[in-house]
Amino acid sequence: MKRSRSLKLILFAVVATLLGVYAPSASAQHTSSQFQGPKANKGTVTHSTKDGKSVLTLSDDFVVPDTPDPHWQVVDSDGNVYLLDKLKTKAFIGTSYKKEIVVPSYVKDVSKVVIWCAFAEVNLGEAKFSSPVK
Repeated sequence: MKRSRSLKLILFAVVATLLGVYAPSASAQHTSSQFQGPKANKGTVTHSTKDGKSVLTLSDDFVVPDTPDPHWQVVDSDGNVYLLDKLKTKAFIGTSYKKEIVVPSYVKDVSKVVIWCAFAEVNLGEAKFSSPVK
């Protein structure tokens, strides 16, 4: 009986260790390089997974470019470009902006995030991940 109990404890410890090593981390985050560009050149973007969705979040030191129509844009590892949502809308008054965005499921991965001016059709700045994230 004592041996059976000890064996169960050892088995439990082994299983718990394996689950800890092999279980995917829901809180895994990846941070990009600093934004570099003519108008967006401060801050970074962090990729995380929340509720099974891929989420991008701008850092607190990011400064929204003073341009007419800044947007989120992502580029995947194959070079496909996806124009996503506006950084600022009428709902965001003053210095408020869309600091976080859910990456659509049709985007296979994200190699870099571009702040894109849809009005002037110009890259305002970009931040790259060391390897594609999804």
